[in-house]
Amino acid sequence: MSAATGNAHQFPWDAIIALGLGLLRLPPRAFWAMTPKELSHALRFIGGNSFPPTRSAMAELMRIFPDDQGA
Repeated sequence: MSAATGNAHQFPWDAIIALGLGLLRLPPRAFWAMTPKELSHALRFIGGNSFPPTRSAMAELMRIFPDDQGA
């Protein structure tokens, strides 16, 4: 998946899912119900100072990776 400019990086879903489901052993329902901030706090123990994305970072991710891709 790429942005209209063609230079966006792909979101690291594989790593995020592996951390949530594999490392934290969250049930899928719990993992997908978490907010980015909740997941960040849950993962804090493995990465030290982990901070959730800022509003502007989330807005940019939502612009690059919209949920409704032509639906």
